[in-house]
Amino acid sequence: MADSSKWHPNDEGEEEEEEELDETAYKSAKDAVLFAIEVSASMLTPPPTSDPKKADTDTPASAALKCAYALMQQRIISNPNDMMGILLFGTELSKFQGEEQNSRGGLAYPHCYLLADLDIPAAGDVKVLKTMVEDEEESRKLLIPSTEPVSMANVLFCANQIFTTKAPNFSSRRLFIVTDNDNPHEHDKALRSAAAVRAKDLYDLGVIIELFPISKPNHEFDRTKFYDDIIYRMSPTDPDAPASTASATKASSTGDGISLLNSLLSSINSKAVARRALFSNVPLEIGPGFRISVKGYILFKRQEPKRSCYVWLNGERAEIAKGVSTQMAEDTARTVEKGEIKKAYKFGGEQVVFTPEELSSLRNFGEPVIRIIGFKPMSMLPIWASLKQSTFIYPSEEDYVGSTRVFSALQQKLLKDEKMGIAWFIARKNAAPVIAAIIPGAEKLDDHGQQMIPPGMWIVPIPYADDIRQNPDTTLIRAPDSLADRMRTVVQQLQLPKAQYNPEKYPNPALQWHYRILQAMALEEDLPEKSDDKTIPKYKQIDKRAGTYVIDWGLELEQQYQAWKRDNQSTTTLAKRPGPNDTGGAPKKPKTAATAGADNIGDDEMRDHYNKNTVNKLTVAALRSWMARKNLDTIGKKADLVERIEGFFESK
Repeated sequence: MADSSKWHPNDEGEEEEEEELDETAYKSAKDAVLFAIEVSASMLTPPPTSDPKKADTDTPASAALKCAYALMQQRIISNPNDMMGILLFGTELSKFQGEEQNSRGGLAYPHCYLLADLDIPAAGDVKVLKTMVEDEEESRKLLIPSTEPVSMANVLFCANQIFTTKAPNFSSRRLFIVTDNDNPHEHDKALRSAAAVRAKDLYDLGVIIELFPISKPNHEFDRTKFYDDIIYRMSPTDPDAPASTASATKASSTGDGISLLNSLLSSINSKAVARRALFSNVPLEIGPGFRISVKGYILFKRQEPKRSCYVWLNGERAEIAKGVSTQMAEDTARTVEKGEIKKAYKFGGEQVVFTPEELSSLRNFGEPVIRIIGFKPMSMLPIWASLKQSTFIYPSEEDYVGSTRVFSALQQKLLKDEKMGIAWFIARKNAAPVIAAIIPGAEKLDDHGQQMIPPGMWIVPIPYADDIRQNPDTTLIRAPDSLADRMRTVVQQLQLPKAQYNPEKYPNPALQWHYRILQAMALEEDLPEKSDDKTIPKYKQIDKRAGTYVIDWGLELEQQYQAWKRDNQSTTTLAKRPGPNDTGGAPKKPKTAATAGADNIGDDEMRDHYNKNTVNKLTVAALRSWMARKNLDTIGKKADLVERIEGFFESK
């Protein structure tokens, strides 16, 4: 059994009353990314074009710098604690930490130019990189390929030095290598061996190397020639391992199709966010004494703008102001120490006080565990039975050897039989247990063979009996088959590509607009006029594809409504009863004794309605009549009256 501290590494200083799964560690895990971009003659040559209008005008090196610039723009706002750096290798000029830019000899890392040191990017860093990307003269001065070959062992050792000095304690450190040379040391085995040793040093340091290969128009990038020796292809069952199925980014031979920039940017964005476990090594108990260990991940989480903060501007530079809360006695205004305060719950109008030890014992339902208590068909899980976001779980070999094999067998069996597990789930210490469905998930790939969703299982919390509320009163009018058939045609015409929703195509417009405004103000750029909202429907295409069918459906709806109106005329178009002043009319009849008595409800009858939770079924007149006899306020809507009556009985 693993130490309980592994389940929640940041428990120190937190109150034990928190029952929700704490995501502080998940959010605050720091990531350091260093771009290593090769500068060579082929990387500075744009792909050949046949159609100037559709040409890839960016060279591979320029596209890589633009990708780094785009990623830095995103991270400076969305991930303000993450570090990023850019290292160019194969350049004629050399520069490292503290060295001169134009120095050529006596350097520890020749032909390596540290364009941006690994650090938290500031607005000034973004401006410098922006100038490099947009000013061809500046980039032409720097992007001069070396006449001598560069040693990959030297490049990797340089990256090792940067990570060691700048990000020694980061939980995630990654090196992004962008190159089109699949065999840099074809005729020198010594340099190949030295590069493999330096790569091993990086992995021992905890740095993951990600390769972004670029295929040339007439040559497919072959990883097996060199990079398979320095980039470890770890088991695909390890979610923390670098993806080994990445295909090479192709520079199109004709300039048609996806541009090199978009293709490379898409590949880098897919790995821009490091994988971070929400909880680690929680035992998955399949039977008594039969356990494996798993890790939990949040694969989908709503992204929100960072909270604003107060700053102090009277110093040399703006500093974030930290707030401090102090408890004060209401009568004497003296400061109340934390030890003087106790926790209490309200019950029956009284405060029930608990000691910290009593609260801890009340919340203790055992150690964190995922205990399977049975299996059910997937068809028994309704779509509404989901309370919170799902957690993706994956096996871990740290506590129980063989967990991966057992996990894989269970996942495949559940998929094959279309079954789900029902589990007792305690996410963390002092957390309230939940009943959850364990749903198997198959691997999903995109059109290019890239993994979108890994194979594994999902923990979906399902409701208890106490969580289910009363259904609203509804009246269903079923549409005729002819109307449903016409709407089916409309729906078929407006389906998404492959009938699937791809969230990568629809950025959050409010979030992107927020970041765009912040970026423009921080970089002193012109404020944009409008946001790029990709969720706005394409009305012209909709009208072209389904406009005629929608009009036909509207005509059919009108015909069906008129037919329904005729069939229900006896109940919907009653003749108005003449009033007392109408010609030949008779005066209204007074209320009968039975009608008047229906609004007079006794105390016992009202209590029965309260116990059955049917007070809202009574008429407003009946509620007000009873409330008037009890001297209760009778002003307001029906919901207000029901609430006052329920409060009256609750206080008894």
